[in-house]
Amino acid sequence: MRNSHISFEFFPPQTHEGVEKLTNARRQLAALNPEFFSVTFGAGGSTRDRTLETVTQIKAEGFEAAPHLSCVGSTRENIRAILNTYRDAGIRRIVALRGDLPSGMATAGEFQYANELVEFIRNETGEHFHLEVAAYPEIHPQARSARDDLLNFKRKIDAGANSAITQYFYNADSYFHFVDECQKLGITSPIVPGIMPIVRYSQLARFSDTCGAEIPRWMRKTMEGYGDDNESIQAFGRELVVKLCEKLLKGGAPGLHFYTLNQALPCIAIYQQLGLSK
Repeated sequence: MRNSHISFEFFPPQTHEGVEKLTNARRQLAALNPEFFSVTFGAGGSTRDRTLETVTQIKAEGFEAAPHLSCVGSTRENIRAILNTYRDAGIRRIVALRGDLPSGMATAGEFQYANELVEFIRNETGEHFHLEVAAYPEIHPQARSARDDLLNFKRKIDAGANSAITQYFYNADSYFHFVDECQKLGITSPIVPGIMPIVRYSQLARFSDTCGAEIPRWMRKTMEGYGDDNESIQAFGRELVVKLCEKLLKGGAPGLHFYTLNQALPCIAIYQQLGLSK
């Protein structure tokens, strides 16, 4: 029986060792019977073949796979070919994203925004795919204002998205505020919070600075205070993320989407402490 409230995200490995690591992580997480596994897609389709290979393997193991599909730097012909490949492979779910402009590329291509990609997928494939889109409770770093970001999210839903996965965050109030604002605009689609386990502080700080996810000052100072004691950082992070997940689920969040970084154990530890395995 699938756990309809839990999903996990992977990135396509680049090396043979990475493939083995992901295979082991996937098998461990498969024991939790998630609703689906998602697989990221590099800027401008740079990991297209590896994304396809990974989702095909997941599908062959009997699990639903959701490839990410970013449209910046792509053409309609290119996206159409990818959609046909995924449809032929039996894929029924896609995470539709704008994506980042690849380094050295001057123009965004034929798609400017994710809502254009969602609309194109619907026009090409009807209701074949369940479409996930991104949401930003702490506001997209390139958004001109919170209102503009909210309206941009609404455009994605109006274009035909079924549900959304948020960028990770550590302040539950930002998620609940975002959901409240969406409801005021008539948005009722499920918005699943993205959860980032804390494994290494330096890695987390680098990711957060890039994507605009806020690490509250008290969290930063606490983890900085542990220095190189990574065991203490992980214990602190695990307790913090478990409490965050508990608050989110108690407050009505429709599920949890874990950014695994291709590691199973941090997610399993959180899952077990939440009592979801029962």
